[in-house]
Amino acid sequence: MSFLKKIRLLASLSLAIIFMVSCEGMPGADARKYPPNPDLRVQKNLEEGRGFRLDSAFKKSRGGDFLFASSNELWRASLDTIDFMPLSSVNYSGGIIITDWYSDGKNLDEAVKISIRFLSNEVRADALDIKIFYKNCNQMVSCKITQKSGQLLVELKREILSKAAIYKKENKDKNFKEYKGSKKLAN
Repeated sequence: MSFLKKIRLLASLSLAIIFMVSCEGMPGADARKYPPNPDLRVQKNLEEGRGFRLDSAFKKSRGGDFLFASSNELWRASLDTIDFMPLSSVNYSGGIIITDWYSDGKNLDEAVKISIRFLSNEVRADALDIKIFYKNCNQMVSCKITQKSGQLLVELKREILSKAAIYKKENKDKNFKEYKGSKKLAN
């Protein structure tokens, strides 16, 4: 076997392994949520914008589609929730938002800082790791920083998740396109 044939065989095997392994943890693969009829599954997926359509594949686009951060519901909801705070570090690819120290102006000796890490793109409670830090300073410019969990953490997480759920529903409704496949599915 020639060297070139060995390279092609190795590349083919590598691609086959990648494709088989990449299907292992597919999100949303709960059989209870999908109809058993394959034609109905195709219809449902295409209507929700999860399928591949040839009519849109060959349309000429006008420039790039910059959907990265704006298509992630948790990311958008988090930024909208803490939009009143100055941001210190924001890294979409790293999945972290860190605010700067924020004080409401009533008590200048106290400030709060929030760190939000994204553990998943799915809209669920364990997809976020939120940390809230308080800084208390006295007149001697001696500051004490502590991490706290409590009602503010619960309210912040609840607010982000509820906004993300709304964004997800809006996105799903926006992507819905009626399936114009076979007429026998109109049952």
